[in-house]
Amino acid sequence: MDLKDVASQYLGRLDPRLMSGVFRYLKKIPFVQERIDQEYEGMMSDLEKVVKPYRGRFETHARIPKKGVAREEILAELEELRSEEASRWKDGFVSGAVYHGDEEHIDFLNRVYALSSQSNPLHSDVWPSTIKQESEIVSMTSHMLGADRIGSEICGVVSSGGTESILLAMKAYRDRARDRKGITRPEMIVPTTAHAAFDKAAQYFNIKQVKVPVTEDSVVIVGSAPSFPHGVIDPIESLSSIARSKKIGFHTDACLGGFILPWAEKLGYPVPPFDFRLPGVTSMSADTHKYGYAAKGTSVVLYRGPELRHYQYYKTTEWPGGLYFSPTFAGSRPGALSAACWASLVSTGEEGYLESTRRILETAATIRTAIEKMPDLHVLGDPLWVIAFASKSLDVYRVMDFMTERRWGLNGLHKPPCVHICVTLRHAQEGVAERFIEDLSAAVDHVRANPGEKGGMAPVYGMAATMPVRSLVGDMLERYMDLLYKV
Repeated sequence: MDLKDVASQYLGRLDPRLMSGVFRYLKKIPFVQERIDQEYEGMMSDLEKVVKPYRGRFETHARIPKKGVAREEILAELEELRSEEASRWKDGFVSGAVYHGDEEHIDFLNRVYALSSQSNPLHSDVWPSTIKQESEIVSMTSHMLGADRIGSEICGVVSSGGTESILLAMKAYRDRARDRKGITRPEMIVPTTAHAAFDKAAQYFNIKQVKVPVTEDSVVIVGSAPSFPHGVIDPIESLSSIARSKKIGFHTDACLGGFILPWAEKLGYPVPPFDFRLPGVTSMSADTHKYGYAAKGTSVVLYRGPELRHYQYYKTTEWPGGLYFSPTFAGSRPGALSAACWASLVSTGEEGYLESTRRILETAATIRTAIEKMPDLHVLGDPLWVIAFASKSLDVYRVMDFMTERRWGLNGLHKPPCVHICVTLRHAQEGVAERFIEDLSAAVDHVRANPGEKGGMAPVYGMAATMPVRSLVGDMLERYMDLLYKV
């Protein structure tokens, strides 16, 4: 009996809203918890081999060594690890993750980082260069996303990534609503496909997520351009108009598409309005470390005017340590990442972004067309470069397992069960799209011929997709994260 059977046996057909509460009590029954632990133990044992591949190959440091390891040895180990791990993403086997990856570009960013490795924008008086770079990053991004076509001021900050950009924006909306309208039970209106960062913001800041018509306690509506799972652009124009009519905020999450869609539009692709040109859009997030081709660790959150941005800031005037303030969640921040981000935007230029976008979208079109011709697969929605595919006749997670054996790193998705590939410049290399199509066709043939095959990650994805109690899936993810920090 597996974990799904345990849940089904003890929970039957209870209303899903009651299941989690009932399950919390059932877990207190020793033999139920024992059965669950047994199932997890086997699953985590298999996963441990995947996430800890270097055990026995390199020295483990569970404690600070009594005598420091020679720098040459450390560099040699890091070089060996880099060489081994780079082979997959360099050759275009990974969905998303590395969006540029050209050796010359990486070397350039590394040189920029080295020149700025000690900088910290928390100390703006010591490193005004970082302040210059960050203000220009915000300005360049805002003009790309419609600021040069409207009369009002667009402002923002540089954050550590898309998740922080989204968290900052949601905090700003919550705090403004509390200050100006006295709302103490804030709500955000989000589509099911919105990024998980919005759920994180809801948990962190006690904002209720709802998927119903706007209420008087709503403080912000969210739309994606595009959504991460299926690469589909939400109807931003209609949604932002509703928000404007209700006098509440609207946030366009363009973390994934912010540095693709403006250039796609200039190339003649059918890109619906999604940015500050729409008067109802009051904030946006766009990741510079994705298709902005910066080093990992930077994003931009933008606001229609400084008034809303003020609610994002942290400041205290009563600390004995002096006046303390920070524009984002972090105090000290790596100014070198901002320098590398600035250098990427300035060195790539409009011509570079247009050419990169052209190559990516043409590659994605080749992949999409080939998938649409496969009888057992179908593409979800009408995506430009994030191609999600599902199957009515095959276990699509088995297809993903086969692709994993062929070295591909794709994203497994839920609701509905599907898989996607996020096309990057790595896939635009000669022969990569053709190799993907060939391997995917072979995967479909293999799964069709071997429907009962076991193993791989398919059981994990399948369990997460069909588990009657979502807290069971949460338990599994907690144990997985514990595993990641196991020495």
